[in-house]
Amino acid sequence: MESCFKLDSSAFVADAELIEALEKRSTVVICEEDRVLFNQGDTPDGLYILHKGDAVLHMYAPSGETVMCMQTFPGSLLGLPGLIGDEPYSLTATARKGAELKFVSHADFLIVMGGDPQLSFKVLQVLAAEVRSARQALLAC
Repeated sequence: MESCFKLDSSAFVADAELIEALEKRSTVVICEEDRVLFNQGDTPDGLYILHKGDAVLHMYAPSGETVMCMQTFPGSLLGLPGLIGDEPYSLTATARKGAELKFVSHADFLIVMGGDPQLSFKVLQVLAAEVRSARQALLAC
């Protein structure tokens, strides 16, 4: 199966205020080598904020074929839909060698969101951008 699915990677980039709030409750992850952050089907334990470098997102069909591949850039929130929906991650995320990320646990994410309702709206904007990007990609097929 050949994929024509081309997502706009800017859909994963969050507002600076949201990133700043999340980073206050994060831990730094430095990738000396390519590193799988989470696999499609894993139970979400948090999200990653790409701070420096790049990461690649893959979606695989049940047969193992790649149906989507997308490079992401600094400011991207990786794993947000799974975390919000409390559903398994729908993508596999791999940070490239040299990438720097910030990991925010599920518990810390909930603390940040509970502390400022405006930030919850900013999360919804990121999710809406991801949905819009996916719909536009489907139209292009």
